[in-house]
Formats: sequence, structure tokens, C-alpha cells
Amino acid sequence: MTRPVRVAIVGAGPAGIYAADALLKSDAAADPGVSIDLFERMPAPFGLIRYGVAPDHPRIKGIVQALHQVLDKPQLRLFGNVDYPNDLGLDELRSFYDAVIFSTGAAADRALNIPGHDLDGSYGAADFVSWYDGHPDVPRTWPLEAEKVAVLGVGNVALDVARILAKTADELLPTEIPANVYDGLKANKALEVHVFGRRGPAQAKFSPMELRELDHSPNIEVIVNPEDIDYDEGSIETRRGNKQANMVASTLENWAIRDVGDRPHKLFLHFFESPVEILGEDGRVTGLRTERTELDGTGNVRGTGTFHDWDVQSVYRAVGYYSSELPKLPFDVASGTVPHEAGRVIEGGEPMASVYVTGWIKRGPVGLIGHTKGDANETVACLLEDHAAGRLPAPEHPEPEAVEAFLAERGIRYTTREGWYRLDAHERALGAEQERERVKVVEREAMLDASEATG
Repeated sequence: MTRPVRVAIVGAGPAGIYAADALLKSDAAADPGVSIDLFERMPAPFGLIRYGVAPDHPRIKGIVQALHQVLDKPQLRLFGNVDYPNDLGLDELRSFYDAVIFSTGAAADRALNIPGHDLDGSYGAADFVSWYDGHPDVPRTWPLEAEKVAVLGVGNVALDVARILAKTADELLPTEIPANVYDGLKANKALEVHVFGRRGPAQAKFSPMELRELDHSPNIEVIVNPEDIDYDEGSIETRRGNKQANMVASTLENWAIRDVGDRPHKLFLHFFESPVEILGEDGRVTGLRTERTELDGTGNVRGTGTFHDWDVQSVYRAVGYYSSELPKLPFDVASGTVPHEAGRVIEGGEPMASVYVTGWIKRGPVGLIGHTKGDANETVACLLEDHAAGRLPAPEHPEPEAVEAFLAERGIRYTTREGWYRLDAHERALGAEQERERVKVVEREAMLDASEATG
């Protein structure tokens, strides 16, 4: 009797779940069948949806409903709180599965190596996002003493950071933020938030909806300097060929020409200012130095030699995410990705038998969540092609119970799909007590306890 194709997916964020969905919709799912185990180092699934999306973005979190439909399929099991490689390494995975797909994403900050980047008061945006999203592995408090704050970057993460810093704690209370985050934001002293971009409005990477949301807060006055509204031929071409870029530029233009209102917190969007140094005294941030840039005709910029020092007491670096290296897999340090061909991991010019990648660990932290579907389809197609061609070594222990026995023998406390639903219900019950949809549980042990509760 032919057994199902056994596949392990390491990382239960959107990329991993989309890969599972592609497997479940393939011809192989009907014959010989597929059996999928999702491994996630957090006790809860959904990756950056849970720990990377700002709490005041419930629309994006709605993607979770679609992910649940995949997670609920009987051919799929979830093993949460299982870490690669400490709990389960590549050799063990290969002994249990025909193929392994890594979809571990990117959760660290890309480096910005300018003088002063390591001063006290200079923060990576990813760390701050993890704090306000209630990640169990970061400190429970965050220093929010600065009245004037700089955010470096012109992507959606920079907007999220700037918006959370500029909103009041009470504005965010209806969301799922845990008590420690509410208390931290309640003490936030920020009155001015300055967002800096090296290039111009046409090159900003904001999505139009995220940008417009900044102006919806009754507490945030968004300010754009009219002198920063500038376009060259390359910028005009970008606006003509990219509807989103044109919408962003139009929104910024409208904000630049309006009168400044009286909302209490000011959020400045600065363009053509390239950060060159984070200034400090006695080891602490005291300012930011930028060089004024100008367009060169192609949409790129060059420095003008004119510098400006900004009075800020903290700096958040939001210049992109970076993936962590995966032991036993090759890694391209420059791009922060695993070398691959169409999802097949490549080492020494040859495909690694039975090992694949999808999502940000495959293509880098670019694009929206939906873009990972195409990634998953490509990777899964290669995996199934290799299986059909007999290129996947047969695992030593393909029976599903072998993995459970291995984890039990190692004493690893893991969560399941049913455990996730118990935790989900627990968080919703905590929210109902406060007339909120959910209150997120932060502590790992508390998450595990709620997952295992039977009462």
C-alpha cells in the first residue's frame, strides 16, 4: 500500500500555511495523499500576523480566518513551541519526512551601520514591534522617555512604529494589546515623531491605505514640508507606471499644502534627508544628523553636502527585516536568504536532497503577505516533481506517531491545533471581560498552560 507523502514545514506563519495549502490542493493530495506537520517555535501559529502586524490593523489580521481554514484540514498537524534546530534538527526531520520546507520568515532588523547606531536610545524597529505585539521572548517594558523621536525608513513598518508612538494608549486600548504594553504606552512622553526618507515622495514604500490611516487619529497631526514635494523624470515615470506610488504621492501633496491643525501630537514626514549619524552624549542619543539629498533625474538621489542636526532623544531604525541563519542550511549573508532555485535549496551548486524554502527566507522580506502564495506554489511544484521522479530519499520513520514519540522522549512541551484553539478561546475570554475582542497572552508558560487547559 502506498503511503502519503510526508512533509514537514518549519514555520507556521502565512508562508508555511500557504505551502500546506498548495500541497493540499495538489494532485498528490488525492493520490497518494499528503500528510503535513507544521512546526512553529512559538506556542501559537501565524508568525508575523501575530507578532509583526500592528494591533490597530484588524483588517490585516483578518487573513487569519483564511489561514484557519487550512489549519483545520485533517491531513495537517501543528506542533507549536518546537524550535529548529534545538528541539528538532535537520537530520531528525529527514528521518521522519520525505521533504522539509523551511518558511521561517524574517524577524530581525537589517543593520544600519551609521555612527551612533549602537547608542542607548537607538532601537531596531523589529524589537519595538515585538514588544508592542506581546512577543514572549522580549522584555516586558520599553523605555518611552523621549519627547522627540526619529524613525528612519519609509516603509509600512516605519509607519506602524511612528503611528504607535504618536497615538495615545487609550486609543489603542480597544485592540488586543496586553496590560504591560498599555501601561508602557500610557507613560509614553513622545509629542513629536519625525519619519525620515532618503529619497522623495514618489519613491516612498508606504501602501496608500497605511499612509492615509495616519491622518485618521484625533491625536496625530501629520505634517509634510512643501519643499519635500519634488519629482524628476524618473519619479514621474514611477508615478505613471505604479498606481500605488501615484496615490501615495498625491496624499503627501495634499498634506503639504494644507494648514497645520491643532491635534496634540505632531508626526512629520521628511523626504530627501539621508541619515548619516546618530548623535550622542555620555552614551545616549541626543540627536540625528542628516544630509539633504536631491534627485538625479532617474528617481535616485545624490548628496548635496548640506547637513542638518535634528533634536531627538531616540531613534528607531526601520530599514527592513533580516532573516536568521538556519543551521545546516547554506545562507547568503548579503541578502539574508537561503540560496535556492525555484525553492530547491542549493548547496555547492547542487540541490540539497529533500530540502526546500518558501516566503521571506526564500526571497527576502519584500512584498505583501499575499505574494507568498506564488512562492509557495513554485516551491511545492518542485517538491512534488522531485517526489514523482524518485529524487526524495525515503525517511527511516515515516509513521506520524514517530514524531510525537520523539518529542515526548525529549520532554518537549508542544502545543497542537486543539491547544491553539484553547489558547485562542482563553484570549477572547480575557477580552470579553473588558469588552474587547481579545487580550493577548504574553508569557510563554502562560500560553502553554492555556493551550493545555481542559476545564
